[in-house]
Amino acid sequence: MVLKPSEIREMGPRERQRALVDLREELMLLYSMQTGGGVSDNPAKAKMLRKQIARIKTIINEEKQQNGD
Repeated sequence: MVLKPSEIREMGPRERQRALVDLREELMLLYSMQTGGGVSDNPAKAKMLRKQIARIKTIINEEKQQNGD
């Protein structure tokens, strides 16, 4: 699930929060599998998930700044 910034901006606040929670859960699961000795089918997935989380948080912060000014 790769979200583009334009798709994130179209989401409502609750949808963004839900996507953020889902991505964090997926990342936590991935990390727990790796520490348990499991082999990841996609080693770059953790990096992609971190970038997606950062994208959502950036857009949330941008909107907070626009509304606060």
